[in-house]
Amino acid sequence: MNISWRRACLQVLSSPQRQWGIAACRGFRSSSRSDAPKSSVRMEDYACDVIRNFSIIAHIDHGKSTLADRLLELTGTINKKEVGRNMQVLDKLKVERERGITVKAQTASMIHQYADRNYLLNLIDTPGHVDFSWEVSRSLAACQGALLLVDASQGVQAQSISVFHIAKERGLTIIPVLNKIDLPAAQPELIASQMESTFGINPADIISISAKTGKGVEAVLQAVIERIPPPPQSGPKDPVKAFLFDSLYDRYRGVISLVNIQSGMLQKGDRIASCHTRKKYEITDIGIMHPEEVPTSSLHPGQVGYIACNMKVSSEAHIGDTLHRVGEPVEPMPGFKPSKAMVFAGIFPIDSSDFPKLEESIKRLTLTDRSVTVQRESSSALGQGCRLGFLGTLHMDVFRQRLEDEYDANIIITAPTVPYKLIYRDGKEVFISNPTEFPDVLGVGSKVAEVQEPVVKASIIVPEEYFGEMMDLCHSHRAEELDHRYLDTGSDSSSSRIILNCVLPLSEVVTDFFDQLKGRSSGFASFDYEDAGYQKSDLSKMVFLLNGKPVDALAIIVHKSAQDKVGRAWVKKLHTVIPRQLFELPIQAVIGKKVIARETLSAIRKDVTAGLYGGHYERKMKHLENQKEGKKRMKRIGTVDLPQEAFFDILKK
Repeated sequence: MNISWRRACLQVLSSPQRQWGIAACRGFRSSSRSDAPKSSVRMEDYACDVIRNFSIIAHIDHGKSTLADRLLELTGTINKKEVGRNMQVLDKLKVERERGITVKAQTASMIHQYADRNYLLNLIDTPGHVDFSWEVSRSLAACQGALLLVDASQGVQAQSISVFHIAKERGLTIIPVLNKIDLPAAQPELIASQMESTFGINPADIISISAKTGKGVEAVLQAVIERIPPPPQSGPKDPVKAFLFDSLYDRYRGVISLVNIQSGMLQKGDRIASCHTRKKYEITDIGIMHPEEVPTSSLHPGQVGYIACNMKVSSEAHIGDTLHRVGEPVEPMPGFKPSKAMVFAGIFPIDSSDFPKLEESIKRLTLTDRSVTVQRESSSALGQGCRLGFLGTLHMDVFRQRLEDEYDANIIITAPTVPYKLIYRDGKEVFISNPTEFPDVLGVGSKVAEVQEPVVKASIIVPEEYFGEMMDLCHSHRAEELDHRYLDTGSDSSSSRIILNCVLPLSEVVTDFFDQLKGRSSGFASFDYEDAGYQKSDLSKMVFLLNGKPVDALAIIVHKSAQDKVGRAWVKKLHTVIPRQLFELPIQAVIGKKVIARETLSAIRKDVTAGLYGGHYERKMKHLENQKEGKKRMKRIGTVDLPQEAFFDILKK
């Protein structure tokens, strides 16, 4: 049917229309934004002095993706009539568009004419949430400057502060930009003074814009060209040195590497080698992201682009690696520390027969997200599954949504845990992220001398009126070393904001801390944290028994101060979701041999005396006693029927 429709369409078209129709039928876009000018970009025309590599630093929802759209429009890279307003062109994933957040760093090359010269501007987009700081560090490594974007109504937020310091440590030139000045709640003068006190920025250097309407965005392009330095000068005949800062996977071409050319020139057909793996490859495709892939003949010093070669395994594209021409070894560039998984969870299919499909889906998805660690695990209750490590709970939730959206997976995720450190009496140290592997009893006779848990340095920015609530929240989540100072002082006390610093156990952060933070502050508080190592803690493994038998998938590690509260809450939850059995079912939360909490699920009872008519009272009692003995025998040898749906209800929060 589709073939005959296409033929009919093409037969009625004239020759020029026919060419357009063929392209449309094949699924390509043909419009005023034609591919001809793009594919004819001469990369040799852009020396280092006309190249600017920059990124955008911003907290969530401060308008970073919208500003990127306006920059692409002003430079003629995209057509606003074609893509529409507020499309977030660089947010390509479904989860990014639904949640309004940037998850994956993207790259876009723009050509802009300024002072009678054409400039090549490479925008390397960065996420704004703390869980994706790995993406941010990769992006900043390929830049010489950054736009510090701050919302004129919300002011400086925690994530902006942490990424700003990362950028300053790397020596990047910072251009301060104040966005959303057209909002009724905007306070540009107050927020400018905040930026001055927090970042040490001269208010005269701040550019005020509205990314939504495009007001003032032209000044941003001008500042990028005038203030951000060009990449270091290098000649095309110098030895090839390319910094690999990101990679993605194409099912037909294999691994696509995003590189920043430090020196030398790369072109199609060149043979290159990796300083990290020592493996050799041949370049089969090369080009720039404009913002989609546009093939070019070559890439020159200072330029950012993509290369496709005969690399089939994503693990070979080591982030931070240096690529060079075969036979011309170079000194590798300093890479940066790989991401470290801080939140672990088991992922199991709802239908155990779907495990091969789920495992394949996870493998494909991790090709585009290298920060996820994967390990097989099995559970007596849930069957075969995988234990995955993430950078944070939002990272975990986004990965789950991408599995469901892109691979149609139906999954159960166990309660998130963090990696704990066990120090044995003989000095040996062991890291455990799976609660089932945690020792049952920790005491005088145990081989474990000490248990340590990961802690983080947390920063909370909150209006003064919610300061008491934040202090209470931190104390209830075992915060230590609390310290605070005023970030700014507004015209009245209600507009003053406080930055609160403390040390928090990571296990408290990955549960419901962020939800409570937003709830108690009416959404005004912002939160950021960084790794602060490990510290000693009084932890135990809590196991849940159904009819005296442990359920391994429900084991959790809890602090001594929260044992009673957590035990009671989980037992009550189990009592509501487990279906009633033919025998009385005790549900217990146990630490070692001590029962912390218990609920009893009553048995389903049949009225065995309903069929009796008349007779002596003892006749009825005989039937009831027989039923009672049968229930006892069933309880002794029976197994609990716990469907997967019950696990889903228990673990969905």
